[in-house]
Amino acid sequence: MDKLRKLGRTLEMSDCCTAPKRHAVSQTGCASCGTVGRTVSDKTIQAILKPTQALSLFAVGRRFCGTPSCEVVYYGDDGRVVTKSEIPIRVGLKEREDPIPVCYCFGFSVADVRREIVETGRCTIPARIKAEVRAGQCSCEIRNPSGTCCLGEVNRAVKQEHEALQASAQKRPQLDQAR
Repeated sequence: MDKLRKLGRTLEMSDCCTAPKRHAVSQTGCASCGTVGRTVSDKTIQAILKPTQALSLFAVGRRFCGTPSCEVVYYGDDGRVVTKSEIPIRVGLKEREDPIPVCYCFGFSVADVRREIVETGRCTIPARIKAEVRAGQCSCEIRNPSGTCCLGEVNRAVKQEHEALQASAQKRPQLDQAR
């Protein structure tokens, strides 16, 4: 297994971008959708939010709401919320129109995934991100609003774009026959 040196300790590749599990100890659900979100670290909150927003969430356990249709991005165990419109960056999981970010460290979007698949029939973006992670260039815990590694989101985007293009190609012959 690949190993990384980070802050004086050796990490396994599977440890990439793991956010510390602290602060939010209860299983409080999002006030809007009810989903229990992932704990978010101080580093993530401080990097993404304006200082006044960050300070208000530092005082409570807080989580990232991963429900795509929910407008809440962060919520506190006490009911505080920060919505998508209050965040200075686009939250890919919650976006429906381009640009939809999937990798915050290296700037990849769903449009990049789609373009590469259309042009080459495959997508090398996940492999390129893994190479950067191995080189110690990843900072998902700071740049990704969820505070976690983006590879899961990137791989999902690749799969969805492959499926969408295949479905589109299958519909084309049917449309041609109808003419």
